[in-house]
Amino acid sequence: MSSLDVISLTQKLLSFNTINPPGNEKEVAQYVGELLLENGFEVRYEEYEENRLHLVAEKGISLEVAPLVFSGHFDTVPLGKKSWSEDPFSGVIKGDRLYGRGSSDMKGGLAAMILAAMEAARTALPPGGLRLIFSAGEELGCHGLSQLVKFGGDLGKARAVIVGEPTTNHPAIAHKGALYLNARCRGKTAHSSMPELGDNAIYKAARAVLRAEQFRFRAENDLLLGLPTINVGKFRGGMNINSVPDLAEFSMDIRTTTRTPHQQVLERLKRELGEDVDVETLVDLGPVSNSESDPFIQMVYKVCGIDGNETAGPKSLPYLTDGSVLQAYYGGVPTIILGPGEPALAHQTDEYCSIQRIKQSVAIYRSIILNH
Repeated sequence: MSSLDVISLTQKLLSFNTINPPGNEKEVAQYVGELLLENGFEVRYEEYEENRLHLVAEKGISLEVAPLVFSGHFDTVPLGKKSWSEDPFSGVIKGDRLYGRGSSDMKGGLAAMILAAMEAARTALPPGGLRLIFSAGEELGCHGLSQLVKFGGDLGKARAVIVGEPTTNHPAIAHKGALYLNARCRGKTAHSSMPELGDNAIYKAARAVLRAEQFRFRAENDLLLGLPTINVGKFRGGMNINSVPDLAEFSMDIRTTTRTPHQQVLERLKRELGEDVDVETLVDLGPVSNSESDPFIQMVYKVCGIDGNETAGPKSLPYLTDGSVLQAYYGGVPTIILGPGEPALAHQTDEYCSIQRIKQSVAIYRSIILNH
């Protein structure tokens, strides 16, 4: 295939509506699977939920040498309330911009991985071969891949992992972990004209939210990831204005570093929020972090035109990726986030990706495979 084919493939992937919820990744997974089958890959599907599939494709796998793993996800976020100026599923091209929901996050990266894998496989796969893991259900906290590694059978070993999330083709070697929590306070309902007969759950939750705002991690600075953060992002409580509420809930998004063990943070936070608060863990994923001195990291830097240990952009990312799941699963192997998308355009109205960067990423991925 020519380099232009990656744009047609991106447009094809964009035509599948995989907005999560509900996801509906089955059809796009099967389309990609058939394409890889035609190019000599062994393909298997793992069910996530109804009409939702993960795809695992392999070629040249060896028992002696661990393969290189490429990771991506099929699902996208909703379109949002604001109207799009272009059809979000048609892959409209204007100049260097390819528009569509998921163009940057991350169907442009998926298309580039697929094309690079097929092109490299026709040339000469490295010892150990290649594994592609394309997941359903990433956008709401990497639940899909977490399920796959737990229940989806053996995913083998890995020498290294490339995650194709948007980085404008600049390799990032770290991102923070995530601890998503839901806190619940209970009370007793009563008529609001007689509040002394009830127990107001919103008051309890409000006091707990203020304690969460004041929470201090007591963590040392991480050279790549900085300091951990906490944010209360959602609050809900009460039935109506003239009742004492007997239930109130709020959610917390904690972003962690290598210096903030999740269990210790959770235990301290529960103590500080108080006995009136029940805390449920929704997502528990550690950070991605690598040593720049690793030979694989240095090779990727070289492929991307970065000399030595100096990078032309940020070495770490603010967002969460499936890299958290895979680096833990594969025992801490080098895990790099590297894709053609524009990070600032992810989840935005009129999302687009640079055509030149999508083409460039095919060459980058192919060189990484052949130099692996």
